[in-house]
Amino acid sequence: MLADISSPADVRALSSSELSSLAAEIRSFLISKVHRTGGHLGPNLGAVELTIAVHRVFTSPVDVVLFDTGHQSYVHKMLTGRCAEFDSLRQAGGLSGYPSAAESAHDVIENSHASTALSYADGLAKAFELASAERRVVAIVGDGALTGGMCWEALNNIGGSSRPVVVLLNDNGRSYDPTAGGLAASLLAGSARALFESLGLAYIGEVDGHDVHAVENALWEAKTLGRPVVVHCRTVKGKGYPAAESDEADRMHAVGASGAASSRTWTDAFADEIVAIGSDRPDVVCVTAAMLEPVGLRPFSEAFPSRIFDVGIAEQHAVTSAAGMAMGGLHPVVAIYATFLSRAFDQLLMDVALHRLPVTFVLDRAGVTGADGASHHGMWDASILPVVPGLRLAAPRDPSSLATLLREAVEVSDGPTVVRYPKAALGPDVPAMRHVGHFDVLREVPDAEVLLISVGPLAGPCLAAAEELASHDVRVDVVDPRWIAPLDPHLVKFSGRHRLVLAVEDTTSTGALGARLGQALAGTSTCVATFALPPRFLPHDSRARILRAHGLDSAGITTSVLKRLGVK
Repeated sequence: MLADISSPADVRALSSSELSSLAAEIRSFLISKVHRTGGHLGPNLGAVELTIAVHRVFTSPVDVVLFDTGHQSYVHKMLTGRCAEFDSLRQAGGLSGYPSAAESAHDVIENSHASTALSYADGLAKAFELASAERRVVAIVGDGALTGGMCWEALNNIGGSSRPVVVLLNDNGRSYDPTAGGLAASLLAGSARALFESLGLAYIGEVDGHDVHAVENALWEAKTLGRPVVVHCRTVKGKGYPAAESDEADRMHAVGASGAASSRTWTDAFADEIVAIGSDRPDVVCVTAAMLEPVGLRPFSEAFPSRIFDVGIAEQHAVTSAAGMAMGGLHPVVAIYATFLSRAFDQLLMDVALHRLPVTFVLDRAGVTGADGASHHGMWDASILPVVPGLRLAAPRDPSSLATLLREAVEVSDGPTVVRYPKAALGPDVPAMRHVGHFDVLREVPDAEVLLISVGPLAGPCLAAAEELASHDVRVDVVDPRWIAPLDPHLVKFSGRHRLVLAVEDTTSTGALGARLGQALAGTSTCVATFALPPRFLPHDSRARILRAHGLDSAGITTSVLKRLGVK
């Protein structure tokens, strides 16, 4: 059937008796394609029937369909004419793993940060009302997303209006992990009707989310009400695929491409070290925003079950709650994706730093992340965080320095510390020749005219570039700053001994280490340049190819130095 579906109109044209066969074909397609390319499997297997029902009741793109989060939108992509593109899922130039307006008129938001769809829905409904447009808004929201505060801010506004927003609650009891907190208990106890009706929304449910006819009937009822309404569907994450349904960790939330090598990662190294630190420091506790497994806190939770706190998809609360723990004498470690920390910048600034509280932030997926694309690249933290007074920001270059810097971070008692590292396989340790101030000298030659400052895991490419430059009679030193904020005065002094200083960074150029070092050396004979990522949203591709495309590999660094020196 999928071969004959090029738009939602084709879905609406199917007979009721054909829908179960379509659902089975969709699941078979998903299992085959996603295992081949890698991507989000479990969430989409659980959203098959409700997505079919949405496209039979509502007329996309006239009616707007939103997903929170967007990783459950693969079935939507299939039913809106993109089946033929699934071999390119999450590949360079191919299909995005999230909704993408550049791909289709049926996509409106690129929604990979959770708990936002209801606010978009509220705004769209207001716009349609003012334009007297007969258009509906349907937001498919997971119960995990409802643990985020923005959902309730939006529901407060939606329920207080008469605008016909339909909230389809995809309740599977999980995000990555089982849904945390009192909301999950309330939904499980059957209190959803009272909860949503108290906010002014009509309530329809509970509905078997894997019975396409039941969901379709519930959505028709919601549509005819002509007011804000919640349709509560119970679903099973990973439905129809025994390997996913039996996966206790996350129901095969995301799978890698088949045949991809499984290597030890930076996350694995953090997981080991934080357990060791926890053994030495009973005051160390860990906080996660619904991502216990992805950020490497599972071993800590097993070793110290009373010292791990999953707050749900609530990054702002995670940070201020950690501030409260620090006020109470603990040292919290907040493990979070770099891209998601931006959601809680105000809390870090005003609730942690203003009070000079000892909270350590561990930023997984910092820098270029690859296939998840623009919303997941952790490109911004190293440019934004240095403005926070008293904050110390570290970028380890290898497994040993990750362990050392993490321990140094939790020893700080007078302000926030941050340790950032990429989504990547670990390389070998890169030894230092000597230690100066807070930085490591990795390569030093007499009368060096060029200094490469390698930030984090870019030490390897910088050392390789230095060797290549030596063949062009260019003398190069290489240092690792270790702590990239605040600026180390010893690094400023060392840099001033060189003709050209190039800071090589897996972050945006604006506000990066090189920019701050350039300000410190302004008016001297030393030329400082920043070699980093451009300040724009980068599309999905592999980490290696993105770095290479922007010259952040050994060949690109070599070429840049030679060009700046005028060497041909």
